[in-house]
Amino acid sequence: MAAFSRPHYSFREYVAIAESANIKLEYVDGEICAMAGGSPEHAAISANIGASLLGQLRGKGCRVHSSDLRIRVPATGLAAYPDVSVVCGSIESDPEERSTVTNPKVVIEVLSPSTEDYDRGEKLAHYKQLASLGAIVLVAWDRRELEVWDRAAESRWERRVVSQGIIELRAISCTLDVDGVYRDELGGSLVARA
Repeated sequence: MAAFSRPHYSFREYVAIAESANIKLEYVDGEICAMAGGSPEHAAISANIGASLLGQLRGKGCRVHSSDLRIRVPATGLAAYPDVSVVCGSIESDPEERSTVTNPKVVIEVLSPSTEDYDRGEKLAHYKQLASLGAIVLVAWDRRELEVWDRAAESRWERRVVSQGIIELRAISCTLDVDGVYRDELGGSLVARA
């Protein structure tokens, strides 16, 4: 049986490929990975979160970004597109690609069946290496649940989970309301109530 090796791309090669691609591509360990498109519910949950944070952060020196913003983790090389990210103060760009940001304060990933294991495991570990990051939020796709990872003293991370009510994002002095995150403006909820 013949063995095949995957090509190993530099970050610059990845950027060139990603700029001409019709889909979003993430980069990790020299490999380029295509990202699946989200469901309408996934997109609505992301928009609900972005809208909530945008209203709370107006005039506070922070900017809310959609999944079009590429984030890079300098310590590990990961380049990814969180569903929502918040950058406070001036943007710090990656030295190899000026439109890639290296200093988010908060990243939010809306999980999906195909990405949940990766988002909760390897990707979470990469994000925790971002020196600027104060919180990581994982939003369940199949139940009403928000999981917040807060950076604590000595760069330890603490986990909090809520399935109802409000959870504070201490890193940016904002809150997320579970009902608001999962609210379907066409009526009801974007996922079934637990």
